[in-house]
Amino acid sequence: MTTRVAVLGAQGRMGSTSVTALEAAEGLEVVAQVDVGDPIERVTEQEADVALVFTTPDVALEQVLWCVEQGVHVVVGTSGFDGDRLRAVREAVEQRTDVSVLVVPNFSIGAVLLMRFAATAAPFFESVEIIEMHHPAKVDAPSGTAVRTAELVAAARAEAGSDPVPDATTTDPEGARGAKVDGITVHAVRSRGFVASQEVLLGGEGEILSLRHDSSTRESFMPGVVTAVRHVADRPGVTVGLDAVLGLDA
Repeated sequence: MTTRVAVLGAQGRMGSTSVTALEAAEGLEVVAQVDVGDPIERVTEQEADVALVFTTPDVALEQVLWCVEQGVHVVVGTSGFDGDRLRAVREAVEQRTDVSVLVVPNFSIGAVLLMRFAATAAPFFESVEIIEMHHPAKVDAPSGTAVRTAELVAAARAEAGSDPVPDATTTDPEGARGAKVDGITVHAVRSRGFVASQEVLLGGEGEILSLRHDSSTRESFMPGVVTAVRHVADRPGVTVGLDAVLGLDA
């Protein structure tokens, strides 16, 4: 059985790369490509089973909610899809038990494993900080991957009863210490030459553990994109992260 896919944000960097990957994947067919100025109704006119959303945060939520209302499964790849947007989607999906939504902060399988490794290691170290590095055309900071990593690290430390990460800083008028996400410091770098990189630094007395992942091409995300589109319908409700479809949520 062929899964019919609509790509929203099809002319963007991730959207266009995804169209190519999906068209090459067995059992998947791209039936609609929607971008700025195109009617979203193409999704239903072409009878898409799944919508892959790579549009900007200011329009992505509205598009996701529209797809849910139409009974179309959704994979959300939009970065910056924050907690408020996620809550709105959960509320909408509660009214549609026949629709599944998979929100993916990072489609790289290596990045997913890095997040899991960081969460596993975090309770064993006194200090944890995250540095994320992306190209200067990225519009949101910190990245969705860094936010998700910080949330997983913080949750693991809370479950283990870890003390707060130590930091004696009292003066930082320029924000040099970075942002705080659930008590974890996150630093964002925007520089030409990067596609998507992240490093998690874990420190204890006399030692540093550095976990790092680099994506140098957008093609590195495509196995995750294809997997998400293939399996979104298998996960009822709203799921965050590729862990579930990769069998890592056990």
